[in-house]
Amino acid sequence: MIVLGGNQYGKAEIRLVRVDRSDSGSHTVRDLSVSVALSGALEATHLTGDNSAVLTTDAQKNTVYAFAAEYGVAEIEEFGLLLARHFVSSQPAISMARVSLEEYEWERIADTGHSFARSGREVRTSIATFDGEQSWVVSGLRDLVVLNSAGSEFWGFARDRYTTLAQTNDRILATAVNAQWRYAEPAAWDASYRTARDLLLTAFAQTHSYSLQQTLYAMGKRVLEGLPSVAEIRLSLPNKHHFEVDMSPYGLENKREVFYAADRPYGLIEGTILRDDAPPAGSAVWGGAW
Repeated sequence: MIVLGGNQYGKAEIRLVRVDRSDSGSHTVRDLSVSVALSGALEATHLTGDNSAVLTTDAQKNTVYAFAAEYGVAEIEEFGLLLARHFVSSQPAISMARVSLEEYEWERIADTGHSFARSGREVRTSIATFDGEQSWVVSGLRDLVVLNSAGSEFWGFARDRYTTLAQTNDRILATAVNAQWRYAEPAAWDASYRTARDLLLTAFAQTHSYSLQQTLYAMGKRVLEGLPSVAEIRLSLPNKHHFEVDMSPYGLENKREVFYAADRPYGLIEGTILRDDAPPAGSAVWGGAW
């Protein structure tokens, strides 16, 4: 027998820019990409082409714009929850809504209230999920690039006939931090985001690293210690390798000052740090499988 398995549908990467204009002429820009995924009693559209339960993805896009106009975008987590609850409560066939958001930061250009430059910082992320009874919020960031030029070693690893990597007690450690943390309870979203970011950076800087795995655990542990409202955190850290350039062909000595920053391939270190009393959430809450 062939049956329909899990399924969802929605509108992906809705680009939204909201400009809040104050009477003083000082504006605020919120630049978002919003993706909606809905699931529920949608068997008929798959099996027979009956679309009577399908809220069009175009209507989903229009809802995002309408809510931005009517309610504003103060905190992306709250905006995501507002949308998720709306889709479930307004559509009888929909039992779960997941709204994923990315925010791109703009920095105000000095001495103006209305001029901005796109920031090169990391992307802020959020996933808001509502199943008709419970809601979950996962906040995070992507591509926070960091580097330690000292304080990192890597030695004592397993060796086989294909191992060529030399051991080192002094290397550059660099990565692009991709982190998602799940809240066990509502929080002051903006303040919590800033705290989590600061804790990640502080742990990276203060940990004398013997492996990127050790650093990953230290960063996640620091966030859980500093934010009691967070139940668990997932980290994905690509190892941005830096190799010393051989200067001998030029008759020069490289005093560990000139490096080649490799693009790929790269090591990818991933892990979850959680409180022992916090049951892990399913992939629907996180927005996909780990």
